[in-house]
Amino acid sequence: MIWPRFYPILDSADWIARVLPLGVRLVQLRIKDRPPAELRGQVTRARDLCRRHGAILVVNDHWQLAIEEGCGAVHLGQEDLDGADLAAIRRAGLCLGISTHDGAELDRALACDPDYVALGPVWPTILKAMPWAPQGTDRLAEWKAQIGDIPLCAIGGLTPERARLAMAAGADMVAAVTDITLAADPDRRIREWLEVAP
Repeated sequence: MIWPRFYPILDSADWIARVLPLGVRLVQLRIKDRPPAELRGQVTRARDLCRRHGAILVVNDHWQLAIEEGCGAVHLGQEDLDGADLAAIRRAGLCLGISTHDGAELDRALACDPDYVALGPVWPTILKAMPWAPQGTDRLAEWKAQIGDIPLCAIGGLTPERARLAMAAGADMVAAVTDITLAADPDRRIREWLEVAP
């Protein structure tokens, strides 16, 4: 699979409905702490929206639901790997992305034969409390040299300007969360991202 370079991570199907008409072709639905019925509704709506727009939907964490609802990809953090049935994910034909923050986590991720690896936070982030210091672009270059042809996603504190630096260091994909959702004009910000990472 050839992954689009720009990878927004959003917390609702409403956001996904907003960004797809702007040209986004890869999006992650990252929802935490919602009732099961609401979560399923969000996933199925996001799935249908992405199919309509020819985009790839990645479901964060909820791999069973992604399988049940016929989604194309799932993203797992290190803690999510503990309870995930990787064989079931593969049998269902889902692509798999895995978060990494240090060398041991990268080794663990590579042992799972991922379709992409995410490294973060590259820069300071306000999304959530992180026990890891910002990794920087030198670490991106190290990761890319180690993983070779496996796509590398940079996440954490990215802006369109920083995305250029991340891609120059070897990132194949650049992810954004709050840079979009907290922007004064999210639609304009999306367009800026797509100019940098088409």
